[in-house]
Amino acid sequence: MRETPTAESALPPAPGAEQYLALDFVNSAIAQPGGQFIDLLGTPATANQWLVGRGLFPGDALAVQEMCAARLRSLREQIRALLACQVGGHPASPGALAAVNAALTLAPAASLLHWDPTRGLYREASCPTDQFLDHALAVLAADAADLLTGPDAERLTACDSTPCNRYLLRHGRRHWCSTRCGDRARAARAYARRSKAD
Repeated sequence: MRETPTAESALPPAPGAEQYLALDFVNSAIAQPGGQFIDLLGTPATANQWLVGRGLFPGDALAVQEMCAARLRSLREQIRALLACQVGGHPASPGALAAVNAALTLAPAASLLHWDPTRGLYREASCPTDQFLDHALAVLAADAADLLTGPDAERLTACDSTPCNRYLLRHGRRHWCSTRCGDRARAARAYARRSKAD
């Protein structure tokens, strides 16, 4: 089964998504120009396809139901909230921390994510269960915790092209998730300069 051309093929993976599945996960909700929005976890079928495509769910398992897809979307929004706090230099949201920690406890021997005003984000151990979705949620939460507490956390940024809502790992001066977003941002700046000159 193949995604529609407006979904995954809409944009290439953002820089860093090949290293951190959590970036790929939060970027599965894509805001596009013209008020268009693509959600790669928007239906049980697309959520199932996304999980299978990333090796988080066996292809021969029962398909994801809406309740499971809703759990995925909920975790995605909580991880997005933590990424936004990290990028914005704000304290971590207690609700987002609780949601990620709840997902982390679904995997055996996962270290929980905590916030301390002095230390920032850090991890400490705990324990859990192992059904397919619980495992996928735990893997995604652990990857997000690794990103937020590891050396790449300083490179984490939001795409600098409106209305894009994707996150990426900054490489040099690049602040866009794709060539298309970079082109759109440059065109907007050029238009603004021309408008001021008139």
